[in-house]
Amino acid sequence: MSDTGGRKRGSIFDDLAGVAGGAFSALAGARTEVEAAIRAQIDAAVQRLELVKREDLDAAMEVARRAREAQEALEARVAGLEAKLAALTAKSATAPPPAAAAPGAGGEPPAPPPAGHG
Repeated sequence: MSDTGGRKRGSIFDDLAGVAGGAFSALAGARTEVEAAIRAQIDAAVQRLELVKREDLDAAMEVARRAREAQEALEARVAGLEAKLAALTAKSATAPPPAAAAPGAGGEPPAPPPAGHG
């Protein structure tokens, strides 16, 4: 009788294990379905609220970062060009005009203007 009782007991445990395995499998399937339903509800709410996805926000921030870097480079370039222009303007303002060169510096003094018939 112990063999029969042992087999009966073993088959009960096997049956219980099978039922438990089936229940876990059903729960895993239900969990997947619930997650999909929740994800769909969240996506619908995001669209209604006009929220942006993280990937879209990251892409927009990258574009803004590149634009800021380009703007800073252009500002530095403009500042350099303005400095060169200021230096050239200052240099031409302090240099004497070419017609007012000192006599004898180039060899002969400048010729006097022609006398008019007046």
